[in-house]
Amino acid sequence: MKTGLLWASAIIAGVVCHQPASAQTIKIGAPLPLTGALAPEGVKQKEGYDLWADEVNKAGGIKVGDKKMKVEFVYYDYQSGTPRAVQLTEKLITEDKVNFIFAPFGSGATKATSNVTEKYKVINMSPTGSSEQVYDQGFKYLFGILNSNAIVSTSLTSYFQAEAPNAKKVAIYSRNDLFPLALANSLQDAAKAKGYTISFFEKYPLNSTDHSAALSDLRSRGVDWIYATGYTDDLIRIRKQMVELKVHAPIVTMLAGPAYPDFVKGLGDLANGVTSVTWWHPELRFKTTDVFGSTENYVKLFTERFKKEPDYTGAASSACGVVLQMAIEKAGTLDSEKLQPILAGTTFDTFYGPIKFGPNGQNASADNPIFQIQNQRIVITAPDNVKQGKLQLMK
Repeated sequence: MKTGLLWASAIIAGVVCHQPASAQTIKIGAPLPLTGALAPEGVKQKEGYDLWADEVNKAGGIKVGDKKMKVEFVYYDYQSGTPRAVQLTEKLITEDKVNFIFAPFGSGATKATSNVTEKYKVINMSPTGSSEQVYDQGFKYLFGILNSNAIVSTSLTSYFQAEAPNAKKVAIYSRNDLFPLALANSLQDAAKAKGYTISFFEKYPLNSTDHSAALSDLRSRGVDWIYATGYTDDLIRIRKQMVELKVHAPIVTMLAGPAYPDFVKGLGDLANGVTSVTWWHPELRFKTTDVFGSTENYVKLFTERFKKEPDYTGAASSACGVVLQMAIEKAGTLDSEKLQPILAGTTFDTFYGPIKFGPNGQNASADNPIFQIQNQRIVITAPDNVKQGKLQLMK
């Protein structure tokens, strides 16, 4: 892909320039939030896409029938605005004539753009849409790598019920936004099903900076488990104010910020003790026949290129490519209508782990790593096959 001044000018214009495609090129459209509030997430997706594409192209391309075809991404910056993401998805399909779409960041934008891809019957691979509401539209052409919030919440409640059986009262504090609120509602349902009491459930507005009133109310409830949802900056701010206001609980869980290095960098020792769950972690170990060959090799290649370990966003983005490649090579075609039943009916063994899409198009595989920040580093505490240490209840 183009870099340097060309890359910079492309960002300003709202589109990442690309070389003209030939009949031997598979074009994938990817609207990304490369500027605006969600830019850090958009960059992670792009890193995952680019790593996969480069490895595929180094190997000669994707085998389509009796020939190999190189992969080319067409990127547009939707500037963190969902309506613009929808417009650009339509442009990618109708003007750029891409073969496939890789979805924008998050559940909200993914759901919105999936209406476009369904209209045109174009495969849409989503790396970051986890909310069930994204997949409840009965669409055939949308496939999501992240498993559902319900699976994540059940994993958490089952784990803490076993590890901290005396914890009974839960407080939930959620950003009032599609993805964080879906996580919160899912946790509430799973906790109630396990016999927990929900003693507090409050939503905070987008761009909220002062959480003192809600946290003071929460403190008065005497809960055993505090569960806060939002994005990294939200959760850093909430954690700092919890400490200032002496808001304590044996279990403090935050989602999804703690999976990112910026969470610990922003909090230092205040991050210690916070628990979370993620969809993927570099410590997982899968041997595969995909272009990466193993989780370990994927992590090595990613780290060498980007000078940091991948998190679940980058890995799920690469997994979109891996799964699509496997489906194309199995079907021998780029026709979305012929690829759809292959994607819907196959279990894909990948560096990311086994991926099997359920009837709604969302990954139904379940083995989410649960972790805790200990001594300013992530320590996986479950499941047993990747466990690095024991849960430490907070005082």
